Amino acid sequence: MSRRKSADKLRIGPLRRTLSILRPHLRGQRLLMSGGVTALIFEVAFRVAEPWPVKFVIDAVTASLGARIDGAWAASVELLIACGAAVIVIVALRALANYLATVAFALAGSRVATKLRQHVFAHVQSLPRVYHSRARSGDLVQRLVGDVGKLQEVAVTAGLPLLANSITLVAMAGVMLWLDPLLTVVVVLATLAYGISAKGSSGAITDASRKTRRGEGQLANIAAESLGAIGVVQAYGLQSELEGRFGRSNKKTLKDGVKAKRLAAGLERRTDVLVGTATAMVLFAGGWRVMQGDMTPGDLVIFLTYLKTTMKPLRDMAKYTGRIARAAASGERVADVLDVVPAIRDADGARAITRADGTVELCSVTAGYDDGAPVLHDLTLAVPAGQRVAFVGPSGAGKSTISLLVSRLLDPESGQVRLDGHDVRELTLDSLRAQIGFVPQESVLFSGSIRENIRFGRLDATDAEIEEAARRAQAHGFIMEFEHGYETRIGERGGTLSGGQRQRIAIARTMLRGAAVVVLDEATAGLDPESAADVLAAFDELTASATTISITHDAATALAADRVVWIEGGRIRLDGTPAELLQDDDGVFAAWVRQQWDDPQVLLERAP
Repeated sequence: MSRRKSADKLRIGPLRRTLSILRPHLRGQRLLMSGGVTALIFEVAFRVAEPWPVKFVIDAVTASLGARIDGAWAASVELLIACGAAVIVIVALRALANYLATVAFALAGSRVATKLRQHVFAHVQSLPRVYHSRARSGDLVQRLVGDVGKLQEVAVTAGLPLLANSITLVAMAGVMLWLDPLLTVVVVLATLAYGISAKGSSGAITDASRKTRRGEGQLANIAAESLGAIGVVQAYGLQSELEGRFGRSNKKTLKDGVKAKRLAAGLERRTDVLVGTATAMVLFAGGWRVMQGDMTPGDLVIFLTYLKTTMKPLRDMAKYTGRIARAAASGERVADVLDVVPAIRDADGARAITRADGTVELCSVTAGYDDGAPVLHDLTLAVPAGQRVAFVGPSGAGKSTISLLVSRLLDPESGQVRLDGHDVRELTLDSLRAQIGFVPQESVLFSGSIRENIRFGRLDATDAEIEEAARRAQAHGFIMEFEHGYETRIGERGGTLSGGQRQRIAIARTMLRGAAVVVLDEATAGLDPESAADVLAAFDELTASATTISITHDAATALAADRVVWIEGGRIRLDGTPAELLQDDDGVFAAWVRQQWDDPQVLLERAP
């Protein structure tokens, strides 16, 4: 992000950025929010009416004791009963209006938060692998769940009361101005003094809250990394080291959190002093005016009641300023994620491809990543439909980059990547990736049943199709050995299965997809010979009718391919059938194979 963009965001301010990400999701809640505002207006009206029965009773009782009060009603039991009943009715109606407003805003807030969380999740999934390789997953989860949840919470616990209090403040000020303009000046001065005090504190509270939320994201990231690699942590005895990191981050987060609360508490207490001062001034001036006959005792009581009601919003605003500042800090973190523009997305006018033959071409492709020099240099390659190609060569030569280009998980800096003659950038991402199956070195499975994990290959597949794919992937046998068969629940990332079992389930998932192009990225690495043999047998079935791009360091896999392409330094060094490349006994490919096998011809004879 450039300095100019960062400066623009600082000028916009966290609260305005937060409102900007909420605004699109508020449009569908206009009716509900309008109802909530209407209920709030009625609540304020009832709040304004609530002290008047008290005024009538006080003026009537005071007049019955001999005081001269113009317009006072005659004191009677009927008046007391009527005024008491009026208070009950007004309070009941005010409570009902408040209840309706609270429910309306809580429902609107929940719906907006749900839509925002869904939008952020979809956006995060659309971001390129380069972004995710640098981002901290724990912090992303914290933004997605914690920060969006904080916005929802504050919308109900602070936003709604703040709106109600603002309406109350305006309405009460208007009535007080009508009752006694001179005393209303005290309210105006108190409001101005609060505004000056809050302006100086809100920025510091937001800054401290921002640091707190950032620290909580760091805590989530440390916890996610530690728990995600708990086996390595325990094996290497890293518990103390990671506990130390967590503890240091935890203390810093605590310090920032305490600072934010201290600043908010300071603002609240200054407001208390301000409210007390304003009440004392009104009490003195109002009492003096009653003594002079300019006000009735009932007028003073109703004015003091209004003052108390008017000053309550100032107290609450001080309390809500801290909450809203914390919400703005959370909203800013969510906005930072949404500001990341996906580098890879559908082009204007992109068209869908229904069924590909599987011809893959790289035409003068130069490609790399944001943080370095190009990995591939002016590389040209054509893979006919149905051909099985093994890409071999030193680590970092650019083999995996080719697989990312084919799936359009990475775009070239120059040149074209084509599928069946179509530039992949002219195809919709969904239709392109529907033509491609991918089996990585470490197959990722999801929490759920084995059946659900295979069905991810094609969501509309029937149970019979799932089981047929598992049979073809050499997985049906071990699946049925489990007590619950295909309904067996597997742990996070498939941790309850062996590596070979995970790979065969992943292959079954890819088979179910029926992809025209299959990408295998070191798919047998780290497996024992028996598991590797089962996986290779499954590969033969998987790749029988598909174009296959296999990234491998395994000689057996390379020799089983129709064609071997040796990539080195981002360029093609060798390209031919395994038998052709082995004919050069002094060649780099033959030497590489002999490092793994004494007699490469044995592997060639075993190859299908």
